[in-house]
Order: sequence, then structure tokens, then C-alpha cells
Amino acid sequence: MSLSHRTQLITWGAVTALFFAVLWILGDVLLPFVVGFALAYLLDPVADRLQRLGVSRLWATAIISTLGLLTVFAFIILLIPAIAGQLLELNQFIPELAKSLQLWINSVAAEYAPGLLERDFKLWTALQDFGGVVESVGMAVIPQIFSVGAGAVNFFVFILVVPVVMVYMLADWDLMVGKLDGWLPRDHVVEIRRLFLQVDTALSGFVRGQLTVCLLVAVFYGVLLQLVGLKFGFSVGFLAGALSFIPFVGAIGGGVLAMGIAIFQFWSEPVWIFAVLAIFVAGQFLEGNILTPRLVGKSVGLHPVWLLFALSAFGALFGFVGLLIAVPAAATVGVFSRFALDKYLSSRLYQGGGQNDDA
Repeated sequence: MSLSHRTQLITWGAVTALFFAVLWILGDVLLPFVVGFALAYLLDPVADRLQRLGVSRLWATAIISTLGLLTVFAFIILLIPAIAGQLLELNQFIPELAKSLQLWINSVAAEYAPGLLERDFKLWTALQDFGGVVESVGMAVIPQIFSVGAGAVNFFVFILVVPVVMVYMLADWDLMVGKLDGWLPRDHVVEIRRLFLQVDTALSGFVRGQLTVCLLVAVFYGVLLQLVGLKFGFSVGFLAGALSFIPFVGAIGGGVLAMGIAIFQFWSEPVWIFAVLAIFVAGQFLEGNILTPRLVGKSVGLHPVWLLFALSAFGALFGFVGLLIAVPAAATVGVFSRFALDKYLSSRLYQGGGQNDDA
């Protein structure tokens, strides 16, 4: 005898509540395990392809792990020192940039609208405080970029645990999926498999495609900004590319920062200011019209507004771990919401009393 809809709803609701309670309680302790699991998920198709070529799962895992470690070491040796050095210099440069911008605004206002700078006018006070506010934000934001991962868990534990978790999960991925499939309720196993196949399609298409887009955009911005001679050009491009994972944030945030530096640096040579602007306009066109449609596609079902909400909500509730699970959660909720909507549209509640209610 199958369980009633009410009993099933209570059961799955309790399981979901327990999952989020564990996530909230353990929090940052789960970070290396979540990262290791995510890496195994992203690399599983590569292991499957090697298996189809005749390589055993164990050897496929060893090959992928070795190449991954070599790539990480190369990145650490070649790029991290340059990026970290530029970011530290940028952190010291931001207050100077803010003060110069404040002086420029004061000079323009004094020439064209002197009344705005009178002491009883609120804008005058705001301009006086502007430099201090930007300086405090600048001093806090960039160090926070470095401290997020290390502050979540001990950094050395993190770099040791993540590869171990990834290797074990990647080696046993098919066995784990088969075991979980055996635990599914038998009355709904076909439908649940179909739903999670849709989740996998949406999630893998978005994450793998978006990571590729972020990498290409970071290289595009970093190389071109460095070529035009912009101070900290490579780091600004790297940040803009990394933040491109969040819709519009990378282009807007990186563009504003790059334009502020360009105005400060190239004030007497406006052609280079327009060159920096052109780079970000071209980059946004490349990302929105060529890279994202081809590499991510439009069928993954993750609307930018929904993704922004998921990142904001999960980040606020669960911190850095929440940011990591926000995209999978958004994809899962999207698929299950469409499933619920289809059930509603085929139900008697929507169609009226003359229809069979199979929902």
C-alpha cells in the first residue's frame, strides 16, 4: 500500500529541513568536502570518456588527478604571485584613487555649481566623507578575497582534504550513484530519475559552460588591459572574469574599477580611457552574444534573476558554503518547480471538474 500524498510531503519536507539544518550547523566544516564533491562531479564526464576508450576507472582517476595537480601547481607558480602582488598594490591604490576623484568632483562643483559645496548643503558633507568610505571599503574587500577560503577552515587542512575527497569520489562515482538509485522509492523511481536527469543537464550545462566563459573573459580582459598599459590591468581583468559567474556583476564591477583607474592614470591621454571603455564594451558583447549562448546555452533554465536571488539567499544563510551550493540548489528548485507547474496544469484544480486528476 502506497503512502498518502500528505505523508510523502511530510517525509520529504522533514528530510529537506534536516539537510539544511546540518548545513547550517556544520557550515564551514563542510567546505573542503563540498569542494571535493563538486570537482568530482565536474570531472566525472572526463573519467567516463576515458573509460569508453578502454581505460579502467582507477587509471582514469589517476590520470585526471595527476593532470589536475600539475595544472594547479602551474597556476600557483606562474599566476598566483603576479595576481596577488597586483591585488595588494591595488588595495593600497584605491584610497589614493578615491581622494583624487573627490578632489576632481570638488573642483568641477566649485566651477560650475559652487552652491552645492556650501556647508549647509548635504552634498558637501557627503563629498567630504566619500574618500573615507571608499578607503574603508577598499581596505576591507580585497583582503576578504584572500581570507574567505582560509578563514572558513584551516588552509592546510583545506588543501589536503579537497584532493583526497575528490579522488575517492571520482573513483567511486558510478558506484555511489548506483547505490543512491537503489534507495529511491520504488513507486516513483522512474519519475525521480527523469527529474534528476533534468537537474544534471541544467547544472552541468551551466557550471561547466560558465566556468569556461569566466576563464575566457578573464584572459580577454586581463591581456587587453595589460596591453593598453592600465595599472593592475591583469588583476582587474582576472577579477572581472571571476565575477562574471554572477550575471552582470563582473562586467559592471570590473568596468567601473578599470574606468576609475584609467581616468586617474590617463587623464591627459583620453584616447586610452576610451580604449579601456571599448575593451569592456567588446568583452560584454563577446560574453553575452557569443560565449554564453554557445558554451552555456539557453536551455539550462537558470534565469539570471533567479540565480542572483539564490546566490544572495544561500550566501546570507550559509556563508561561503552557501555560495557553492546556490547554483545546484537553484537548478534543482527550477526543475522541481516546472514539474509541479506541469502537474498543476494537468490537474482538476486547474482544468475544472471534467478532467481526471492524476497529480
